[in-house]
Amino acid sequence: MASQNPYRLPFILITSLFFLWGLAHNLNPILIPHLKKACQLSDFQSALIDSAFFVAYFVLAIPAGLTMKRWGYKKGIIIGLLLFALGAFLFIPAANTRLFPFFLLALFIIASGLTFLETAANPYMTILGDPRHATQRLNLAQSFNGLAASVAPLIGGLFILSGKDLNAAEYSNLSAEQFHTLLNQEAAAVKMPYFIIGLVVLAVALLLYRIELPEVSGSDHELETKGFQGSIWRHRHLVWGIVTQFFYVGAQVAVSSFFIRYLGKTVGIAEKNAALYLSIALLAFMLGRFIGTLIMRYISPARLLMYYALACLGLLAIVVVQGGMLSVYALIGVEFFMSIMFPTIFSFFLQSLGEDTKMGSSLVIMSIVGGAILPLVMGRMSDSVGIQMAYLVPWCCFLVVFYFGWRGHRIKSLAHITHAV
Repeated sequence: MASQNPYRLPFILITSLFFLWGLAHNLNPILIPHLKKACQLSDFQSALIDSAFFVAYFVLAIPAGLTMKRWGYKKGIIIGLLLFALGAFLFIPAANTRLFPFFLLALFIIASGLTFLETAANPYMTILGDPRHATQRLNLAQSFNGLAASVAPLIGGLFILSGKDLNAAEYSNLSAEQFHTLLNQEAAAVKMPYFIIGLVVLAVALLLYRIELPEVSGSDHELETKGFQGSIWRHRHLVWGIVTQFFYVGAQVAVSSFFIRYLGKTVGIAEKNAALYLSIALLAFMLGRFIGTLIMRYISPARLLMYYALACLGLLAIVVVQGGMLSVYALIGVEFFMSIMFPTIFSFFLQSLGEDTKMGSSLVIMSIVGGAILPLVMGRMSDSVGIQMAYLVPWCCFLVVFYFGWRGHRIKSLAHITHAV
């Protein structure tokens, strides 16, 4: 069986990485309200959790790409897993000191590891098999990322969130000693979950170190670009992919990160119950990946991306204007329709890059910095005009995604580009 499909075992192993980084990503919406209490933060300050996390993609993406180019995918993946584990273990001293910058450092190191993993795993998945099915294959692998997304809020709700959401008057009734004891207890709740995550990640790194992974060249499936020289920016669809991924990731992070705060502020749902709703929303995200992968057999990925962006625009309009439980259901719907966007955008910009595939992957991974910038904009809006109106930020982002599905994904013919260069 292995001789018939030499990519089967590598496909399974790389797919497991999608689950691991999905878990790390989707604990952030739990950390935001949790550390907001433990470290006494504003909405803007709590959004720095996303900023510290996603700015690592901008800083480390090119070094990660150069690492893959020189030493291959396997070594890049192992480096990523070791950084991931280190950042997880740093949550223990961060919780002991209850210093918010220490938490931000730990998150930055985790995300640095994820930058290596995503720079390697996303393009690696697209070339592990028939290039005609690259989009479906990447969406299938990303479905396990969605599975982790639905599990993460359950873990966070059970083991991190305390359910104690005191108002200013209740805090003022506590003595200084009671106040600091309460905050220390809140901070300490993150230690065991992240310690276990660190151990699991180390175990996966050891397993991958001991198993042979084929080093697949992107040019194996991209022969039509062989010998084509020039700047990487000659790829128009790559440029649009970078822009679109910046806005999409910013939208996804913003929608999820303020989900618990939105439910608390506009509907009055307590944080543990809100975490359960978030888990349902991210379960919808996971189901959306599987369903979207099936639908792509009948509808082109670009057209489906365009339709899903339109759906997000309509649902977010309800979130901004309506409020109440209807808006909660609308947010769950947004998670469903966001599901296919990242892997679909990613697979489009990788087409016809040839020898530029690894560097192109690094550039689009850099665009994930949108997850660091746009939640800060949303946090500032939430502090000034309210969290409901702040959801206009992701609404604007989905306009860009709609354009990419409509026209931005199109690849100029090789003859046209050659003439232009």
